[in-house]
Amino acid sequence: MPQIKIGKLAMLVASLTPEELEPFSAQLKDVEYCQGKAGSMNMEKVISAVETAAKRNSIISDELYRETHALYHAILEALEGVMRGQIGAGNMMRTVGLRFAVVRGTPYEHFDEGEWIAVAFYGTIGAPVKGLEHETFGLGINHIG
Repeated sequence: MPQIKIGKLAMLVASLTPEELEPFSAQLKDVEYCQGKAGSMNMEKVISAVETAAKRNSIISDELYRETHALYHAILEALEGVMRGQIGAGNMMRTVGLRFAVVRGTPYEHFDEGEWIAVAFYGTIGAPVKGLEHETFGLGINHIG
C-alpha cells in the first residue's frame, strides 16, 4: 500500500478548483476531506470556520475531544505559515481571504501509526484595502490519537 501524502493532498484541495482536482480523484478516494472559505480580520472566525466545516462534513467527531484537539493544533500550525509566525490579523491591521482544506487519512504503512489530520490554507493576506494583499499559504499536520 503506497503512502498517502495528506499534506500534499490538503494543499491541492485548498488551492485548486473542483475541476482542477479531477486528475487527483484516485488519490482523494483514500482519504476523508472537505474544503471551505474563510475571510476575516479575526482569527477566531477563521478557526471556527475550519472546525465547523470539519464537523459538518464528518471529518472529525464533535463527541471526541482528541479529534477536535488534533484539528485545532493543525489549524494553528497552518495559520503560522499564513501569518508568517505571528498569528494575528485585525490587531496588526491585516486581513485574510482564504480557501481551506481538511484532510484525514493514514499516511503511514504501519497500522499502529493511526490516523492523522492535515489543514491547508491558500489565499491572500494584507492590509484591509482591496488590491493591497498578496498570496499566502499554510500547512499544518497533526496525529489524531
